[in-house]
Amino acid sequence: MDLQSIKNRFGIIGNSPGLNHALSIAVQVAPTDLTTLIMGESGVGKEVFSHIIHQLSSRKHNPFIAVNCGAIPEGTIDSELFGHEKGSFTGAHEARKGYFETVNGGTIFLDEIGELPHGTQARLLRVLESQEFIRVGSSKVQKTDVRVIAATNVNLLEKVQIGKFREDLYYRLSTVPIKVPPLRERQEDIPLLFRRFCIDFAEKYKSNPVQLADDARDLLIGYSFPGNVRELKNIAEQVSVLAKNKVVSADELREFIPQLPQTTLPALAGAAHPSGEFSEREILYKVLFDMRNDINDLKRIVFGFMPADQIHPASLPQTPAEPLNGITKQDGQKPIVIESSAAQPIEVEESLSLAEKEKEMIKKALVKHRGRRKNAARDLGISERTLYRKIKEYGIPE
Repeated sequence: MDLQSIKNRFGIIGNSPGLNHALSIAVQVAPTDLTTLIMGESGVGKEVFSHIIHQLSSRKHNPFIAVNCGAIPEGTIDSELFGHEKGSFTGAHEARKGYFETVNGGTIFLDEIGELPHGTQARLLRVLESQEFIRVGSSKVQKTDVRVIAATNVNLLEKVQIGKFREDLYYRLSTVPIKVPPLRERQEDIPLLFRRFCIDFAEKYKSNPVQLADDARDLLIGYSFPGNVRELKNIAEQVSVLAKNKVVSADELREFIPQLPQTTLPALAGAAHPSGEFSEREILYKVLFDMRNDINDLKRIVFGFMPADQIHPASLPQTPAEPLNGITKQDGQKPIVIESSAAQPIEVEESLSLAEKEKEMIKKALVKHRGRRKNAARDLGISERTLYRKIKEYGIPE
């Protein structure tokens, strides 16, 4: 089956080399039972690739189920995947089959695989290696014949390096990796997709499809689309419903394209997050940078009101280290230069706790969003499950 017929069958639009390469790998691996890891940012259409692999396999007449691992609470995910026995935990009033039992002979798609708890990762590894599992609260080993397709929008190797994802499970999942390119790397496909969406919405709302002027087309192609195809579809729907003209100009299109905030934070070389969101480490860098500026401002105010002869180096941290204008610098710390109107620039040490700053950032996000964890997690650039774990870890009242 050629790629164009695959695209027509599954509604895939585009001809970029990256998309065609990903599709060709999916078509080749489909007839096998190899475990496949689909990688790509949020909104690129990873689930569509799982359907392609299942429908082109010998299991196509058997069950297919998609499970969002990040949406299931940590305390119940083992029960959801592997089932449980009656009385195995509070609320288990009867025995229940898990997905690996009900989908026997079919395909299970595990989205956001990076959000799996460590205990569940060990159980999943056993399924992949021996096709065996045990229900929660049972000691009976059961067999299953399920093909696993996993997907992630985060860098699993980074999670492996920091101990948040099992290395053996990563290499077992990524037997065949498929990288779905983000929309910004498929610029030639953007006008085609936008046109297709506009035609669909015109039929839905019984109106004439909108078109883009040349300057609007250039503007659309130049946008980075952090939400990828999902975001493009949302913009197309807004334009189809709210645009005043059927031929949309660049000025009118700007009203529907989000204005991404510009940041002056230093770039982290090689640390770009695959989903376009902040990783936990990047959040800490941001917190530290903001706190450092706040402390600098406060110290400028304090020292601005103090005569030079009242500023004693002895009152500042005195650890044997490299002398610097009469004030020592602690090992491993970068001095902060404080401008004073009454004396020469003074360098003051700053000691910051990463955990405390992360805790403070989470508190601020919760206050900002009035305790709504989902909105706070989105603002912080982490998953809701990670935020919930951090709240419990730091004892933050909700």
